[in-house]
Amino acid sequence: MGHAVSRRGLLLGAAALGGTALLAGCGAEKKPILGPPPVAPPTSPTPLTEAVTVQQMRSAARNKNVNLVIIAPEGVSKVGMPVCVALHGRGADARTFLDLDLQKALDQVVAAGLPGFAVAAVDGDNYWVDVGKGDDPQRMLSDELPGWLAQRELQPPSAMFGISMGGFGALRYARDHKELKAVAVASAALFLSWPDAKSRKVFADRAQWESHEPLLHTDDIDPASTGVWCGNSDPFVRADRKLVKALDPAVAKLTPGEHNDDYWREILPEVVKFVGERIA
Repeated sequence: MGHAVSRRGLLLGAAALGGTALLAGCGAEKKPILGPPPVAPPTSPTPLTEAVTVQQMRSAARNKNVNLVIIAPEGVSKVGMPVCVALHGRGADARTFLDLDLQKALDQVVAAGLPGFAVAAVDGDNYWVDVGKGDDPQRMLSDELPGWLAQRELQPPSAMFGISMGGFGALRYARDHKELKAVAVASAALFLSWPDAKSRKVFADRAQWESHEPLLHTDDIDPASTGVWCGNSDPFVRADRKLVKALDPAVAKLTPGEHNDDYWREILPEVVKFVGERIA
C-alpha cells in the first residue's frame, strides 16, 4: 500500500512542478494546475465514469510518460462518444485545458441540443512534429492515441483543436488525416520565414521546417472543415492572416485579443460549438 501512495504522491508532485512552467513562454506567472489525481490506465476497455480524468500513459513514440486528460460533458454517457483532440501551446501540458473552462463550454454545447463529445488532450513538444530527437508527437497522435481512446470505449479522433504551438500541430495532423470533420486553431504559431522559425531553436534545419510548416502546405488542408481564431494583438496574427487568405476557411475570426488565457477562454465556447456542429 505504501508503494501505491508514494507513487501517487510522486505523480502529484510531478503534476505540481509541470503546472508552474505552464506559461513560461508567455512570461506570465501561473498557479499550478493540479486537476484530479491521476488514476491507473485501464488494462481492458473501460468506459469513463468521471467527466474529467487525468492519467499517465507510456508513449513509445515520444519515449516518455505523458498526461492523457479526457474532458467530457457532465451527466451523459461517454461510451462511444466522438473525440476532439486538443493540442496545447509551448511550455504548457495537457492539463492546461482544465484551466480554460473547456468542460463548461462542452456542457453549453449539450444544453444547446448538439451531440455531446469528449476532448482528449495529451502532452506534446517541438511543435508537435518529429525534429529528430527520438520524440515524435505526430506518431503518438496517429498510432497510440486511438488505442488509448478505444480502451476507454471512445471513438477514434474525428476533430482537432490546437492553441498556439498546438495550432501548428493540429494543421500538420490534418494534412495526413483527411477524414477529420473539424480542425480548429486558435492563435496558431505559424512562421512566415525560415529565420522566424529558426529563432525558436526547435527545427534541425530549413528543409525540416519546410516539410512541416502549415503555411507551405495549405493545399493539403480542407478549408471546409477548418476554423481559425486569432487576436489582433497576437504576435502570430500576420501569419494567421496569411493562413486565412490562403485557405478561405469555413470560419475565420480575427478579433481583439492577445496571446493569452483570457483570449482563449473567451473564444473557447465558439470553438467548441464549431466542433460540435461538425463532429457528430
